[in-house]
Order: sequence, then C-alpha cells, then structure tokens
Amino acid sequence: MPEAMRFTLLKTEFHVLPMRTRFPFQYGIASLTALPHLLLTVKLEVNGREITGIASEGLAPKWFTKNPDTPVELDWAEMIAVIQNAARLGLNAARQTTGFFAWWQTLQEEQSSWGHVRNQPALLTGLGVSLMERAVLDGLCQAAQQPLHQLLHADTLGIDLGAVRPELKGLSVRAVLPEAPLQRIAVRHTIGLADPLRAADSPGLKDGLPDTLEDSIRAYGLRFFKIKVCGDLAIDLPRLREIAAVLASTCPSGYHTTLDGNEQFTDLAAFRAFEQELRAEPALRQLGDSLIFIEQPLHRDHALRDDVAAALADWQDGPGMIIDESDASLGDLPRALDLGYSGTSHKSCKGIVKGLANAALLRIKAASLKRPLILSGEDLANVGPVSQLQDLAMMALLGIPHVERNGHHYFRGLDMWPQEVQEAALRHHAGLYHRHEAGFTALDVRGGSLELTSVNAAPFGCAIPLDATRYQALKPWILAGGLSLA
Repeated sequence: MPEAMRFTLLKTEFHVLPMRTRFPFQYGIASLTALPHLLLTVKLEVNGREITGIASEGLAPKWFTKNPDTPVELDWAEMIAVIQNAARLGLNAARQTTGFFAWWQTLQEEQSSWGHVRNQPALLTGLGVSLMERAVLDGLCQAAQQPLHQLLHADTLGIDLGAVRPELKGLSVRAVLPEAPLQRIAVRHTIGLADPLRAADSPGLKDGLPDTLEDSIRAYGLRFFKIKVCGDLAIDLPRLREIAAVLASTCPSGYHTTLDGNEQFTDLAAFRAFEQELRAEPALRQLGDSLIFIEQPLHRDHALRDDVAAALADWQDGPGMIIDESDASLGDLPRALDLGYSGTSHKSCKGIVKGLANAALLRIKAASLKRPLILSGEDLANVGPVSQLQDLAMMALLGIPHVERNGHHYFRGLDMWPQEVQEAALRHHAGLYHRHEAGFTALDVRGGSLELTSVNAAPFGCAIPLDATRYQALKPWILAGGLSLA
C-alpha cells in the first residue's frame, strides 16, 4: 500500500458572492430567487509547501431542513453556523501533520456529535463536513499535481471503506470505481414546479439563454429530464399532461425521465395511489414508460420507518425508488436498502467519502440481493467554476451516466463572476464552456451532454485560478445585512 499523503491545515477563510436566479426555481416548499454563494479557502502545508484549496456552495434554503415555519434568513444563518463549526473542527484536527482519512474521520465524528447535541439535522451538519473535505481534497490534488480519480486509484488518500461501514471491510476504493472517469455525461434537465414550458409561458427574459422547456430541448439537445411534482393531483395532473406533450413533440426519438416527489407524502400508500392515477391517464402513457426511478416521495420523517418495508415489498411492479434527503447520516443508506429502496443520490453537499462508501455499498448489495441498485447524480443549483466542476469530477469518477443539472438553467452561465474568471474558465475548460454570443461564458451542452476531458484532467475538476479575497469576507457581509440579500 502506498504511503498516504500527509498535510497540516493552517487556515480557513470564508467569502461570499450573492447570486440571483434568472427566474424562480420552485422545489418543494421553497422558491429560489437568490442565495449567497459561499467560498471556502483552506491553507495547507504539504511536504513543506503551502497550498491553497477551495470549495464553494450555493446555500439553497429549505432543502437541508424542510422547515416551512422558519424565515429564510434564519435558515442561512443556521447553515453558516454549521459550516463555520466544521471549519473550526477541521482546523483543530489537522494542526499536527495528518493523513486525509484520519482527518476526515475526526471531523466527521466530532461534527456529528456537535450536531446531535444541538439537535441539528444530520443532512445539515454533513454540509459542513462536505465543504471542508472538498477544499482539502482540492489542495491535496494540487499538491500532488494529479486529478482526484488518480489519487483514489493509487490509494494516496488512505481511505478505509471498512472503517466507514463494517460491511465494506476489505473492499478498496479502487475496486469500487471504474478504471477511468466518464468522458461525457448526459444532462438530466430539471423541470421545476413553476418552470415555463412553452413560448406562451415565457417570462420574456431575452438574456441569451432558453427559458422554456421547449427552447431548452432545442438549444441543448436534451433527452433526460427530472420532473418535480407537488403531490396535489389537481395541480400535478394538468401540468404533467403539458410536460408530456412538450416532450413528445420535441423529443421524437424518445426521452428518459425521473420523478422527484419532493417529500410531499407521509405514507407510501398515498403516493402509490397518486402514481397509479398518473399511470391511468392516457396522455401520460409515454411519460410513464420513460420513468427510470422515483426520488424521495416520502417526507424524511416517514421515509425510513419500519412500515415502509411492507409497502415497498407489496409494490413489486413499481419503479425503482431512491432516497435523497433521507440519506443524511452514514447509517441511512443501509437502512433504506433493508427496507427495500433501490438506492440513493450522490450530491457533493452530502459528502465525498460518504459518496464513495455509498457507491461501494450499492455494489456489494446489488450482488447479494441479485437486483439492480441505483446511485443517481442530483443537483442543488450548482454553478461553476468551483462547485459545479468538483461535482462533475465526482460524477465522472463514480461512473454516473446522466446527472441532474440545473445551475446553468436558473443562473446565467458565469455572468455573476468577474470577466477574468470567465476568461479563465474558457482557457482551462474549452470543451465544457463556450463564449456566448452575448459575451458571457456559459456551459456548453451539446447533444444533451457535457464534455468532461478537461474536468477529469484538472486537480479536483477545476484548475481555474480564483482569488476569493476579491469577494466580501463572510463576517462583514453578515454585519452589513447580507443575510437578507436585499
């Protein structure tokens, strides 16, 4: 076994770039119109050299907690407090030279304990761990001058899957991953609850990018779609008819869909009745036949209860059903598989080591259960040049062939970043980005997919020089009333 890389963590810093969406992104109980994009930089010392690593996350409200009663400003304040705590713990865990996996274990355990004492949802406390591990991994990849998939195959990070989950003992990360990352990934286009479908619905943005489902399909060559439902047949049924009609007319060679239940149901019998009503609708027959899997229809408070097992066992002809928000702690996927779920989603905000452990568990469980299991790729309004590219690097090395992408649709490319950042993205990722005729840098979706050659060659996907100190430091931004995003 090769010697694991060792490092010391010297410093962490947070900066903020406020962002506004092109039009509202309605998902579940939230309608996203603006958010703070948080930049985390870490200073590492690796073999006597000082290296800067970076990670970022758009702080999407209401997804981590799904509490309809709290103001958005309180949600953001809570997210930031959780992330800052993870930064403090991560710094303490690496003041002395350490290896990546030992550092991650300490951070994961202490952050989880801290969150448990303060009654914080595990999904939220995990966000802090994820941001820290992404920033440190970025720095380690830069220090090694190798992309993440090479470090994982060489076991340079010393990740012990058996120490993450006992059932993975003896299984190496290398054995879980494809020999090489995917060179192209299909875009699974999000159809939000309020997204315009046809020209008559268009908000008339005229900002250079398509704003309706019809125009997006024609512009990008889309063939994979993620459809969000609210759980009310009176609303969902007519909208799904419209979606089905648009897909049939603009995708004559066929299409594939997933259905996101957005935690709108409290028991599986109610969701099954809802799904059967949809399947009984003649106008939705092709849409039903296109369905690959269903994502998290049950609210997280109900999704992993004992009674779900019998309901899933009784639904033998149902589509594969995966958890998403319920995949909060390390024990949640094993519990879900025991209940009869077909898998989970990978989101970078849920963790990198956790994602690798999930992929490993699904691999060995699929063999023992003798049924296919699913590791999907889902989005949380990721945008480049950091968060989205690190996420794509993970999806590629995990071998996930189609991934929900929505950041390029709800935001106007990299237009919120300074021109020099946009130019750097074009230089370093010519196959992934292109210069829009309006002058800004945009994601280059062709034939419904993304070219990832440059992402796979870069240290953890990005390789774009980005000086975070150009943006407002977190504390002054908060004191200036930034949480209101007024």
